[in-house]
Amino acid sequence: MRVKVDQELCISCGACIDACPEVFEWNEDDKAQSIVEEVPADVEDQAGEAIESCPTNAITEA
Repeated sequence: MRVKVDQELCISCGACIDACPEVFEWNEDDKAQSIVEEVPADVEDQAGEAIESCPTNAITEA
C-alpha cells in the first residue's frame, strides 16, 4: 500500500499524523506528507484510518 497527500487539499489539521505517525509527518510548509514509500504492513490499518479521517480527502492510496 502506498499513500499520497495532495498538498493543495491539505488543511494541516493533523488527523493523519495523530492516526499514523509512522507514515505521516509535517513538511516544511506545515502540511502533512507521507514519509514512507510503502506503508509497512503492521500499520496499514492505522494508515487506512488516516485516509478516512482526513476532512478534505487529501490522502489517497497511490
